[in-house]
Amino acid sequence: MSERVVLITGSTDGVGRRLAEKLAAPGTQLLIHGRDERRGAEVVAAVERAGGPATFVPADLASLAEVRTLADTVLRTHDHLDTLVNNAGVSVPDGRRRESADGFERHLAVNYLAPFLLTRLLLPVLGVERPSRVINVVSAAQSTVSFDDLMLRQRYSGSRAYGQSKLALGMLTLDLAGRHDPGRLSATCLHPGTFLDTTMVRAAGIPPAGSADDGAEAVRRLVRAEHAARITGRYFDRTRESRMHPQAYDADARARLRDMTERLLA
Repeated sequence: MSERVVLITGSTDGVGRRLAEKLAAPGTQLLIHGRDERRGAEVVAAVERAGGPATFVPADLASLAEVRTLADTVLRTHDHLDTLVNNAGVSVPDGRRRESADGFERHLAVNYLAPFLLTRLLLPVLGVERPSRVINVVSAAQSTVSFDDLMLRQRYSGSRAYGQSKLALGMLTLDLAGRHDPGRLSATCLHPGTFLDTTMVRAAGIPPAGSADDGAEAVRRLVRAEHAARITGRYFDRTRESRMHPQAYDADARARLRDMTERLLA
């Protein structure tokens, strides 16, 4: 059990890819996730050139069935997972409301429901042999979770949908931290940087204000941080501890969101 195993979702491009390249090293098995087989093979090759083992695990996180298949693959091939980085995310640039394969608002489906389900399914291999950590990549752009219209069928806007999904992921982080022994499983989240030079930002027509490398370095610091149990349940704005939207710290709101999520995934 000396080899460390790290799963990074959305690691064939942008921050996720740079994170994989930074973590590439002998003794660290990287599970590279994405939708594109060719780009996945490129990242695996880059990791291997750096001396580290890597495997590509494909899945479209807009499909809950594929999220379950991804989890099954990890559970079948690994008895322990040291780190789960829920990095994959979407932002629909044209402002049109879209739904996932399961009929959920697309931002919520990919940015929140998929990591919620993936994390829950992978709990049997988290903290098994030694402490594990979950790191959720959220955003400083956070919008109140709309419990009366979670799918935003009324008064939809892309920025509101994105912000709600990222706040929901932050709320999941605090839930995980509160429900698990920090000596076995820690959970943290972070905003890796504003308008980083990624495909998502460029597709939105926004001039990049930071590099994907800087964002990856902020995530890497949490992956490699010593004494992860001491920072569980925390939110970081890049490398500085900060505060999320007030709703994230409302225990009743988190419980309500958790209950609604469980019903959606049933």
